[in-house]
Parts: sequence; C-alpha cells; structure tokens
Amino acid sequence: MIRGSKTESVLETEMVVPRTNEIENQWAQVRSLLRHEFGETAYATWLSPLELLQLDGDRVVITVPTQFMREWVVNNYADRIRALWSSVNPTVRSISLNVRTPRTEPAGNRQATNSSVVRPRIVADNTSSDSAPGIADAESDAGSPAAAPVSVAVGNGGTLPDLAELGASLDPRFTFDTFIVGKPNEFAFAAAERMAANERPPFNPLFLYGGVGLGKTHLMHAIGWQVKRTNPDRRVVYLSAEKFMVQFIRALKQRDTMGFKEMFRSVDLLMVDDVQFISGKDSTQEEFFHTFNALAERGSSIVISADRSPSDLAGMEERIRSRLGWGLVADIHPTTYELRVGILQAKAEQLGAAVQPEVFEFLAQRITSNVRELEGALNRVVHQATLLRRPVSIDMAQEVLKDLLRSNERRVTIEEIQRAVVEHFQLKMSDMASTRRARQVARPRQVAMYLAKQLTPRSLPEIGKKFGGRDHTTVMHAVKQIEKLCETDRSLADDVAALRRRLSN
Repeated sequence: MIRGSKTESVLETEMVVPRTNEIENQWAQVRSLLRHEFGETAYATWLSPLELLQLDGDRVVITVPTQFMREWVVNNYADRIRALWSSVNPTVRSISLNVRTPRTEPAGNRQATNSSVVRPRIVADNTSSDSAPGIADAESDAGSPAAAPVSVAVGNGGTLPDLAELGASLDPRFTFDTFIVGKPNEFAFAAAERMAANERPPFNPLFLYGGVGLGKTHLMHAIGWQVKRTNPDRRVVYLSAEKFMVQFIRALKQRDTMGFKEMFRSVDLLMVDDVQFISGKDSTQEEFFHTFNALAERGSSIVISADRSPSDLAGMEERIRSRLGWGLVADIHPTTYELRVGILQAKAEQLGAAVQPEVFEFLAQRITSNVRELEGALNRVVHQATLLRRPVSIDMAQEVLKDLLRSNERRVTIEEIQRAVVEHFQLKMSDMASTRRARQVARPRQVAMYLAKQLTPRSLPEIGKKFGGRDHTTVMHAVKQIEKLCETDRSLADDVAALRRRLSN
C-alpha cells in the first residue's frame, strides 16, 4: 500500500464500492489524464496494462501484470496517479499496486451482497489494420472489456507474447490526414510518406528526431496505418525502446532469447520510438544492433525516433550510431507561430467547436513548448466552455489555463537554446561541448551561454555543466563578451535578436 512511502507492503482486503459507474468513470478520467501527460509511448508501455481492482474508502487498489512493472510504476508514476485521482475525487488519498496473481480476483468475480463492485478490464495491446482496440477503446468505453493478450509457448517451456502483443496499438487519431504540415516539419512528413508508400523504400532506416511533442510519434503511427491500409498482410510492429528492453529482459528470464529474436526479426516494418532510452544499456543495445542488421538484410523497413540526431546519442555504441545514420535522417524543428495556429484550427474542427481567431492567436503566442501541450490547452478551454455553456474567449482561456500559462513563461531549456544556435550558425550539437577554440565555433558557443543566462533560471555552474563541464567563470566571461560585442557588432546583435525571437515563439 502506498501511503506516503513507496515501499510499504500491499495488503489485500475485501473492498466495497458504493457506485460502480462513478468509480469506473473516475478511472477513465485518470487514464485519460495519464495518457495526455506522459504521452503515447510511456502510456502504452507502463500505464495501459494497469487495471482497477477496487476501492475502499480513501484507497484505490490497482493491479499490474508483473513485479518488474509494479516496481517501475511505483518508482515513476505512482505519486502522479494518486495526485490525479485526488484531483478527480478528493476523497481518494492513497493507492495500492498489486501484482496480478490467480488469487487476485477481480472485484467483479467476488461475492457481492448489498453493494456494487468494479469489474476491471483486460486491455490488449494489439495492432490492427482496421482499428486500434485496447488503449483507445478502453479510454472511450470504460465499461466494455477488450480481448486478453495472446501468448504462445516457446523454447524451454516459457511463454513470450505473440507478435501483436510485442508492440503498442496504433492510435487511430494519428494519420497523415490529421498531421498539420508546416515549414518546421515538412521534410520529415515527406520522408514519412515516402517510407509508407514503398515496400522497399529508397532509404532505410528513416530516423526522425526532435524535441518532445513535435510530432515524431504521430508520424510513426501514420506510417503504420498507411502500410496496413495498403497492404494488410505486412507485419507491422510499433513500440518504444523502453518496451523493447522490457521484452528482451523477459526473454532472458524465460531463457528463450531465440523466440524473441525470431519474432522481432520476422516483421516487415519495425518502428522503435525514443531509442535514446537504451543509451548506456549494453545488453539491450547488443540485441537491438543484431535485430537491426537482421531486418536490414531481410529487406524490412525500419523507422527510429529519438530526441537528438544519431551522432549526438551519448551512451550509444558507435556501431549503432553509424547504423542509425545509414538511411535518411529527418529533423523536426520547433513549431512556428503560423504552424501552431494551423494546429489549433484543425483541433477545433475535430472538436466541433466554434473558436474565435483571436483565441487561436493568443494560445499560439503563449504556449510554444510542444504540440501535445498546445492541443491539450485548447481541449481544456473548449470543454470548460461547453460545460458552462459560455463562448470560448481569451478571458476564459486565461482563467482556465492560468497554471499552464504561468509555467510557460520561462520554459526555454538550455538544450533548446543550443539546438537553435547550432541550426542558426550551421554547426553540430557536439560543438557546444567541444574544446575547439576556432572563432566560428567559440563565438556561437558564447552566444548560447549568454542566451542560457538570459532566458533560463539556471545558475552559472549549471549552465557550464551543459557546455562540456566548463566552470562558472567561463560562462561569466562569455556573457560579458557577448554583451560587449552586441554594442559594436551589428551583425552579431542581429543574430542574437533573431535567436531571442525564435526561442520566444
């Protein structure tokens, strides 16, 4: 039981639930919030398998499939699950996470007397060519059970999931038709379309990289849907690098790595999201390397995403970085103001909401971090207006989003500043941390340090650490140098001003 400490033991007792539908609705709301907050990849890997067991007073009991997953959820998500549930139902003060065992019966199977009980659902992670059951359906229909995951016997008597369970469901919302194209993402979009249109594309792999919430996952799902639509027989697997590692560890524990290899290496299209997660994990990298090679030799298509380019993936073996850069590398840049307005307009159409242009403009100016947060903001405003039967206005947006707007005021990161400077001066990210003293590298590096001091709340030592471990006096010198040069060098002053504008939009 999680009561202030993540290590307290879990006690199983008979639970009584006063109103079944109400509790199920709360669970559906919490799952929706988790999905929005942590993103599709983390949700599909760690949060989708959670099942509501029962409620006892102020304590919610949730079950997970394995001890490994329980420990991960406890360490990474439990506190947030409790907080979100408390926001939905203030009477809930704690949660308990149980590992599902034969004796952990769903509440719906227990003897009910004068009370209702919650019937937890088994959610399958099945990839389908016609629809995306499991996550999407469980969110929209909290009361209808989905099919259980399929397992097949392998090797030394262990079990490994069927190919369909290896990956996560493709989200039906993420197609090429719903992707808003602008200058920052047009190249990545064109590359994704080309990959989906060819069984043997002219480049392999396709490597997509960019910041959080810029559309990498959307494009990967869109590729998967398009491939399944044009050729339903092609075997498509989408999963996070995190889940790849989990499946590999499971195979090691069950002593059946051959079964793991055979299933992963038999796919026609493998899409791995957030590959930076396996940085520093030698055994997983070894298996990923061999899987990559086997698929490439077989002629299968491979799509990889990360938050940085292959050459900048610290902790990744050189041979893997080399393989990832074999094909086409496509960068998704931060959104522009015009693109954000277009995204909001499209989202409003999906919601069927009447929103004045000035509201789009206000949100596009104030929320610049990522697309997911931008769409979530519009969602909140529209639903609030619908419930209160009031028109969507700037005043309402300011009232509903005051916490989000406040947190967006200074959310530029040092990494974003470095990326913007690198692109502006046509350098490499590695130049930001290098010891090179050539003026064409040293001056932009000083500009990045200056902007980091001006636009973030980070201390001088913290900034220096992000620039190859430099000390605070180096950062201080860079700041003073750029301030001085901007007074006399009009070209440099214009560069700094342009970068400020870019980072503020």
